[in-house]
Amino acid sequence: MFFDLNVKGNSYDNNLKLAMEASKYGWNHINFSYNQNKFMGALEFKEDLQDNLDINVNYTLEIDSNNVNDIRKIARKFRDKSSCISVIGGDLKVNRAVLENIQLDVLSRPYLKRYDSGINQVLAKEALKNNVAIEICFIDILKSYLTHRAKTIANIKDIISLHRKFDFPLILSSRAESVFDIKTTKDFASVFLSIGLTQREIDKSFITAKNILEFNKNRKNMILKGVREVNDEA
Repeated sequence: MFFDLNVKGNSYDNNLKLAMEASKYGWNHINFSYNQNKFMGALEFKEDLQDNLDINVNYTLEIDSNNVNDIRKIARKFRDKSSCISVIGGDLKVNRAVLENIQLDVLSRPYLKRYDSGINQVLAKEALKNNVAIEICFIDILKSYLTHRAKTIANIKDIISLHRKFDFPLILSSRAESVFDIKTTKDFASVFLSIGLTQREIDKSFITAKNILEFNKNRKNMILKGVREVNDEA
């Protein structure tokens, strides 16, 4: 199963084209990502979108803010409305706050606009402890060149090394913005194989993405991680 939790959401028509292309290229599920200002508007056509597609689709709330308090408030506001809540990383304060917050699902691109990966051993342990996935985006490799690409790949490799040591959740997403950014699942995996991930690790990232969606279906009934409240009325 191939799950992508970060395809850049846009209009109904554009989403339809992206989803159809993804389906043609072997993807089973995609989440369209919207920031906190556009998420509610996009919900208005989500059901119509799903009704016209063979591929499964849902939405990710992608919080874009450098204010830690705002991130917490936005997450609380949208938690029950979103199948996945992600926060764009890069700022060290944001990276830390996200990985310490069990109400969040994903820290996306902690290396963004940085000269390092944005993750260290302390943060890797927090990601594992709070079950917050770290997301690496294909588009950051696809649309970078020369020195910038080399640095991006080096940062991603650092995250991979920490993932192997601490086993925090890791997901791989496209963050595709147009049909030209959608790749076949084989080509997608090949790029990550070329920078050092194993096929097993790539497969595990898709399982992790699926598990995030499954967990959030039952999040309101969760007492502790992995412990669900059961209604015993019969």
